[in-house]
Amino acid sequence: MAKVNYITEAGLRKLRSELDALKAERPVISAQIAEARDKGDLSENAEYDAAKEAQGMLEMRIAKLEATIAGARIIDESKLGTDSIQMLNRVTIKNMNLGKTVEYTIVSENEANLKEGKLSIGTPIAQALIGKKRGDVVEVQVPSGILKLEVLDISI
Repeated sequence: MAKVNYITEAGLRKLRSELDALKAERPVISAQIAEARDKGDLSENAEYDAAKEAQGMLEMRIAKLEATIAGARIIDESKLGTDSIQMLNRVTIKNMNLGKTVEYTIVSENEANLKEGKLSIGTPIAQALIGKKRGDVVEVQVPSGILKLEVLDISI
């Protein structure tokens, strides 16, 4: 059974686009393999080995994307609320250890990008925040120790 991946419509479009681009690379790699094969002895042919390895990596990535897309469930953003934290909410939290305030949007693992403020649902911080309300304080075990976070705001 495929793993369910909750994702935005934009995130799913991005995955499909990446899958199409990878599938378009198949003929290129097949041509490289054929060209290397034509050069003779395959036992000592580094070009052939490299092309076969590239083909294996490509097929592995295609299979992973296909599985992710097969298990994708689009989140209906119109049904999101701000009473408690859930996927796709933008949350403002205060790190009480440092007195620093940060904002994150909680997204699927495939859409995570810390530079854009997109925090994966699979992270310890996101896991601790899910279901919390404004004013709640949570303690999160992270590699550097225990973070004490206060939920300041929840928005869409």
